[in-house]
Amino acid sequence: MKRMDGGGEDFGEEKDVTSEVHLGCPSNSSALHVTHFTIPIPIPTGVDSCSCSGLFKRREQVPMDKPLDVDDDGDLVLTRRSSYQDGGNVKLAIQHIITSSIRGVGLQVWKAELVLSDFVLHKMLFYSEFDGIISLELGAGTGLVGMLVGHVAKTVFLTDRGHKILANCGRNVHLNRNVLQYKGSINVRELDWTNSWPPIVRPRNDSLHERVWWTSSEVEEAENASVLLAADVIYSDDLTDALFGLLETLMSLGSEKVLYLALEKRYNFSLGDLDIVANGYSHFRSYVRSEEECKEELESCSPFVGRCIDLSRIPKYIREYERGNDLELWEIKYDKQTHKSPRSQNSQLEFS
Repeated sequence: MKRMDGGGEDFGEEKDVTSEVHLGCPSNSSALHVTHFTIPIPIPTGVDSCSCSGLFKRREQVPMDKPLDVDDDGDLVLTRRSSYQDGGNVKLAIQHIITSSIRGVGLQVWKAELVLSDFVLHKMLFYSEFDGIISLELGAGTGLVGMLVGHVAKTVFLTDRGHKILANCGRNVHLNRNVLQYKGSINVRELDWTNSWPPIVRPRNDSLHERVWWTSSEVEEAENASVLLAADVIYSDDLTDALFGLLETLMSLGSEKVLYLALEKRYNFSLGDLDIVANGYSHFRSYVRSEEECKEELESCSPFVGRCIDLSRIPKYIREYERGNDLELWEIKYDKQTHKSPRSQNSQLEFS
C-alpha cells in the first residue's frame, strides 16, 4: 500500500494495491466509487443551522496541549456547553478508486489523508490561523484535505501529477462546492517534484488538459503560501529526495511557511538488517530534525526543523476509518539561516 505522487521512478512490475480505508469494499480497479465521509458540526445554541454563514462555528479557543475527551474509538466526546448544541453532520462526497496500480494510488483515499483532515478540522473549529490564508497541498490525490481548508482560506492550490488524478481531484472539488462553501478559489494544478520550482508557465484555454497549467500570477501567489499540506507521500527514497528538494526551494521564498505532513510508517523485512524496518520513514527523518537535535549538531543540522504532533490530542472527527499506531503528523518549518538559497530571504525561524 504505497503512494505515487512525484513521478518518474521505475517501480518495475506494476502491482495492484488497496488502501486499508477500503477494506471490505468490492475490489474493482476500473470503476469509480463515491464514499461519503461524515463530519460532525457544532453550531451556536438558538441559531438556525440553515442560517449559519459557515459550516465550522468556532468554539472557545483551547490550548493544543489541553487533553480532550475521546471515547475508546478515538472519537471526540463533545462537552455540552450552554452556548453550543450539536449541529448535526455534514457528508462529504469523495470520488475514488478502490484498487489501483502503484502509479494510480492518488485515486485512492489513505489513512494519513484522513488524519490530516482531522487535524485541519480541529484547527478550523478551535482556531483562526487558517482563515484567509494561501495554502498549497503537495500530492493532493483526491483533494479532501485542501478542500476542507478551502472553506476558510483565500486561495488553495491542490497539486499532483497525472491527468487522471488531477481530473478526479477537480471532480471532487466540484462535488463538494455547495457543502463546503469555499471562501476563495481552489485551483487544481500539475506539479512534478522531479522538476525544479517554479513550474513552467504556459498559456492555457479551458480544455481539460490545459486547465491544470500554471499562470505566472498563480506561481507568485503559491510562493507566498503560508501553509503547505501533504499526506501519505513518504514511502520511496527517490520521491522523498525530490519532495525535500522542492521544499527547500519553495519554503525559502516569500512568506514564512509551515508544512503539516501526515504519514504512515510502512514496515518491510530487510535482508541487510535481517529485521523488519521502516526504511522510508528513516530516510524521511534524515531530512527532518527536532530543535533538540539541531542544538546538538549545529553545523550539520538539516534546515528542516520539525516536531511530531501528539495525535491523541487530535479528535477523530471523520468516522469512516480506524487510526493505527503507525500514523504520524509532523509540523515542519524551514530555517533560512541554516541553508540560504540564492532567492531566500534572511529571516530567523521562530517556533510557535
